Amino acid sequence: MSKTKKSSGVKKVVLAYSGGLDTSVILKWLQDTYGCEVVTFTADLGQGEELDPARAKALKFGVRKQNIFIDDLREEFVRDFVFPMFRCNTIYEGEYLLGTSIARPLIAKRLVEIAKKTGADAISHGATGKGNDQVRFELGAYALMPNVKVIAPWREWDLLSREKLMAYAETHGIPVDMKHKKGGSPYSMDANLLHISYEGRHLENPAAEAEEAMWRWTVPPEKAPNKAEYLDLEFRRGDLVAIDGRKMKAHELLATLNQLGGRHGIGRLDLVENRYVGMKSRGCYETPGGTILLKAHRAIESVCLDREVAHLKDDLMPRYASLIYNGYWWSPERRALQALIDHTQQNVNGWVRLKLYKGNVILVGRDSKTDSLFDPTIATFEDDAGAYDQRDAGGFIKLNALRMRIAANRARPQKR
Repeated sequence: MSKTKKSSGVKKVVLAYSGGLDTSVILKWLQDTYGCEVVTFTADLGQGEELDPARAKALKFGVRKQNIFIDDLREEFVRDFVFPMFRCNTIYEGEYLLGTSIARPLIAKRLVEIAKKTGADAISHGATGKGNDQVRFELGAYALMPNVKVIAPWREWDLLSREKLMAYAETHGIPVDMKHKKGGSPYSMDANLLHISYEGRHLENPAAEAEEAMWRWTVPPEKAPNKAEYLDLEFRRGDLVAIDGRKMKAHELLATLNQLGGRHGIGRLDLVENRYVGMKSRGCYETPGGTILLKAHRAIESVCLDREVAHLKDDLMPRYASLIYNGYWWSPERRALQALIDHTQQNVNGWVRLKLYKGNVILVGRDSKTDSLFDPTIATFEDDAGAYDQRDAGGFIKLNALRMRIAANRARPQKR
């Protein structure tokens, strides 16, 4: 790789920095290749890892103290991104709860905010040219800072193998964890409060079963407790506000659901998804809290939402999911859909009772004292005292059958 510095006009760049091998190499590469000042940004999204080492590594490579940002974004992440997404009961390709996808617009937002605050003229990230994250980061950045320059090292450098990354790290004195020296962690992982994803190595064969030792948040369902656990969830305007009567902040609620679901083996997923760039990719996911939340939210909607509004939401959901998956969170069409979705949630208030048992989330009750559209006097199979006139159904059926009756009469053989 050439050591000649690029004449790019970039004086300062904000790097999305984890402190791991890839982004540590990127930090040094940016200094060597662009000759620019580097600002590091590390987001705490509830990944459960110690973030202070990222600060120490950045300082070691000459990043000034005032240019190191380590931000606790857990509450904003759940309150302003995860909860709005779940108001739409969002699932991509029938299964995926979008745990990675929904974190990227927040990271892009904060990258841009830091760039503006520090006077940086570029941002950089460690997403590869094969993945979705490059699209999500950059679409978000351009939507929020149209003239920002984006530096994507994986699309520029020749360090396209683990061996080359290791050699570069050793040449430049970048600390390499023993796990990398001994062959590396077997999976590429992404974690936040909504999920953990696992990709690569053993999982690149879609026929191979995931190793049990891989999973971090959930026990195998067969080893979950033999006794079911009941759970009461309270919703206000479509958002979870309390668990078993205890009100908490948004990120605390999701963390609690993760813990409860994890010990009952809830939320594992093995998926082959269609990436934005055109390839198929196999990944495994743990989303215990999200799996519980989705079940509960649909349950409270079932008694509070008008039928046609509920059906409209179901029609729009795949489009909304694709917008998030493909990086269009900050687009006008996503914002427009969100306004409609949020409007439908004004009367989604009440409680849901669930039973957690060996990988299953079982609905056992739901009600809304203020907004339920369920009328037992009409729905009953007993004497409804005239609340519903069953004779009305005859005319309704005949009107809806009229077009089919006309077509059937036309299709009859003509008598000769």
